[in-house]
Amino acid sequence: MPGEPVSATTSKRFPVLVAWGGLECWGHRGASAAFPENTLASFEGAIRDGVEGIESADVHMSLDDVVVMFHDPSLERTTDGHGLIREKYWYGPEGMEHVRTKKEPKQAVPTFPETIELLMKPENHHVQLNVDVKMQNEPSRLFTLLNKTITSYESWETLLAPRILLGLWHPRFLDPAKNILPYLRRSYIGVSPYVARKYFWDSCDVFSIHFMILVSQDGAKFREEAKVAGKKILVWTVNDPKHMMECVRWDVDGILTDYTKVWLDLRAELESEWTCLPSSRAMRCLFPGFAEDEQKVTAQYNSRLFLWKSVFYYRPVQFLMLYLYRTWLESVAGPLDDPAPVIKVES
Repeated sequence: MPGEPVSATTSKRFPVLVAWGGLECWGHRGASAAFPENTLASFEGAIRDGVEGIESADVHMSLDDVVVMFHDPSLERTTDGHGLIREKYWYGPEGMEHVRTKKEPKQAVPTFPETIELLMKPENHHVQLNVDVKMQNEPSRLFTLLNKTITSYESWETLLAPRILLGLWHPRFLDPAKNILPYLRRSYIGVSPYVARKYFWDSCDVFSIHFMILVSQDGAKFREEAKVAGKKILVWTVNDPKHMMECVRWDVDGILTDYTKVWLDLRAELESEWTCLPSSRAMRCLFPGFAEDEQKVTAQYNSRLFLWKSVFYYRPVQFLMLYLYRTWLESVAGPLDDPAPVIKVES
């Protein structure tokens, strides 16, 4: 059963399998491999699959103060709309309420209140939501709107707020979050252990880090530091089953994936085949072919050859990525050490 300890024999022989039971599934923009990303259909699909949480519930604001669930600052990539969200109205003949996704089945762009309404259905009270706060927003205005929606529900302090995780990329958003939404847990979202340690360590309970970075030596060190400090780690975006098993090896707390059913099926397989195994010696006696199968399974789960097959796992490339990441952060929301509330947006 989920959460029950693996036998001592199994845990010793299969250390990669020990931690799987606590590895949550978070739908990255919902079940976005099967449905248009960041839509109610995608969120509902992920919930039907059995996820513990929905991640990258990205938020932007319209001119008429509607919080929109959308990843990009502008509409073009995934919808039939055009222009920056912050420069458009939600309501009206030309409003974004009429925009539909390019991907089938065509869907409307959901709002934050609609998403919270979905979470507040009795059958969804177990689902968590990671609100990915995009840096193009003005933090005080956005957090005031989020607070208005969250606190409008009866029993929001017990039924809703504990399930919401506020994801932040830039340290400029920390103080407004603490002042306006003090009841929400906070997470750092990004690719830099250095930024996470320096700016977010004392203010966040959860760290959502890119898989590519956690593979590195510094990533491994960060994972260990987080475990010792009681911090949770979510890993994004994990779509390859080999990467999913690597996350099991790391003993992190959750993975963010577009393919929610892939990880949930793999997790169920691990549950059914490994958590209640008798000792390997007994299995060899009962089933002569077990030893060979055992070796195949161990090789499959312990192989890390994929790390040599992509340039993104090599240190020089990662150094370049971290440099570009910091440059991007500061180009959008200003210097990391600058308290001035200046938000830059590309046209």
